[in-house]
Amino acid sequence: MQFTKYHALGNDYLVLNPADCPSIFNDVIIERVCHRNYGLGSDGILYGPLPSERASFGLRIFNPDSSEAEKSGNGLRIFCRYLYDLGKVGTESFTIETSGGIVTARIIDPEKSIQVEMGKVSFHSQDVPVTIQGQPREVILEEVVVDDTPYQFCAATIGNPHCVLPLNEITPEMAYRIGPFLENFKIFPNRTNVQLLKVLDRSNIQIEIWERGAGYTLASGSSSSAAAAVAHRIGSCDSSITVHMPGGKIKIEIGEDYSVTMTGGVTPVGIFHAHTSLLV
Repeated sequence: MQFTKYHALGNDYLVLNPADCPSIFNDVIIERVCHRNYGLGSDGILYGPLPSERASFGLRIFNPDSSEAEKSGNGLRIFCRYLYDLGKVGTESFTIETSGGIVTARIIDPEKSIQVEMGKVSFHSQDVPVTIQGQPREVILEEVVVDDTPYQFCAATIGNPHCVLPLNEITPEMAYRIGPFLENFKIFPNRTNVQLLKVLDRSNIQIEIWERGAGYTLASGSSSSAAAAVAHRIGSCDSSITVHMPGGKIKIEIGEDYSVTMTGGVTPVGIFHAHTSLLV
């Protein structure tokens, strides 16, 4: 079985074309293929292009634990590059349907600049979703306790759920400690992605990322979108924000309605074949 592998700032995905595999694998095989030691190794599988009645292309996104993700910013950019490499798109805008909504994308420079209109960010408890006491509302700078330590957090969705913690200092070790707890915390019925957010100045933020179903990752487009929107919402940043991550930088533009446009690069890794022992 042939897979094409790309990474976006160190966040790597395998693309599986339905032309090569008419139906997606079962959960066990997805986990085997994505495994870093016993499989091909990736932060997930992009299954497409699929037919869509609402967009130019359809896409399904699977995490390494076999759960299906609604949306992935880096995954979408990688899929755009894959479509470009196949000759299915050029430099004109096109649309992609995911279970987290339809996005509009454009290849500016296939190596350095792929732009995706990620949709609108909502902070409302019913949209994310997040279970809170009292009336449904925007969840902005509310308290959560992890290992007896209180933190302020903001909840956000851009088609998938996020929990953003503004902090003065952030480290990978903190993401490993706080991330798994919050990902599975009872107030998030669909689990959640977690970002530790440090504001550098009005135009720059730094984040550490714990992704739902994938764990610690070097970069994330949807995490960048959510964290930048939170930084803007709490008044710490302007509408044009560069997000700094361990894997590199993504540019985020935030509209007045909290619509987000993400721009970043994608790097091809190669074409790989899964041994039959992985697929049984």
